[in-house]
Amino acid sequence: MARDQSLAALRRFGFLTLDNYSMIAVSNAIEGLRMANRLGQGDAYVWDILTLNGEAARASNGLCLHPTLQATGQRYDIIFVCGGVNVRAATSEALRSFLRTQARAGTMLGALCTGTFALAEAGLLRGYRCAVHWENLSAIQEEFPEIDVSGDMFVIDRNRLTCTGGSVPLDLILKIVEARSGTSLSRAVAAQFILDRGRAGEESQPAANLAGMPLALRKAVRMIETQMDRPLRVATLAKELGFSTRHLERIFRSHTNTTPAGYLSAARLEKARRLLQQTCMPVTDVAMACGFTSSAHFSTAYRGRYGYPPRDERRQMGQSSQP
Repeated sequence: MARDQSLAALRRFGFLTLDNYSMIAVSNAIEGLRMANRLGQGDAYVWDILTLNGEAARASNGLCLHPTLQATGQRYDIIFVCGGVNVRAATSEALRSFLRTQARAGTMLGALCTGTFALAEAGLLRGYRCAVHWENLSAIQEEFPEIDVSGDMFVIDRNRLTCTGGSVPLDLILKIVEARSGTSLSRAVAAQFILDRGRAGEESQPAANLAGMPLALRKAVRMIETQMDRPLRVATLAKELGFSTRHLERIFRSHTNTTPAGYLSAARLEKARRLLQQTCMPVTDVAMACGFTSSAHFSTAYRGRYGYPPRDERRQMGQSSQP
């Protein structure tokens, strides 16, 4: 983890917005800086919204942030790459070249939401530990096996600060504020946003649709998520959790309206869908990565869930993106 002095030195922030970026992630980060200035009664932090060409990027909610500056020619202590929906389409060679130039110049680099993908594409995360939004976690793990991709909320690893989306960028900013101005100001900023505390980076992202679920169920789902590429028997899962198979079945039926086997099958297909949408992996490789023993079995299961074969997923995604 980076020394606190490195975080304390951060004053000038650039938020490099990509097409379809997550506005909630960017807004949470900026609002944290703004509130720190207000409560600290000074201008400890300054920030700019950036694009490569100086034209405002459209966020995934259809809105734009102004003013937007051209990233080239500006100097910042840290530049956050701000991603969102369909980040692959927003990652160009010009962006990769710009990020590499900034890295050579000694600029600290960060990422919000799916911006981690752009840093990975530019080869700037090799040897680093990093975080990314849970929806893109499996895709990056499959495509960049040389990178230590974490399921944590955010990761500070030397001169790389990577963060998941939603409200979590505010937690990262609270950590930066604490490094510069101490716990008292960090807590005061959190209180202004009606937060009881800033979440630690090493806290795990919650599994989708499992908020408020029993601990035993969350543990079971974590095991399923980390072992989807290999055969997993329900009896083995129950034994590792210290339950009978019948008890585990009852927990799943009560809270997910399906069996452990049904949940595992759905989770594998959902992971496969994300890999097809977010990577260029061949269909056969996607099937293997998601624990299917044959392409025929994968195709049948996929068609049964989504109504079309896996090879058509990318075409379906292209059609859904049309006006």
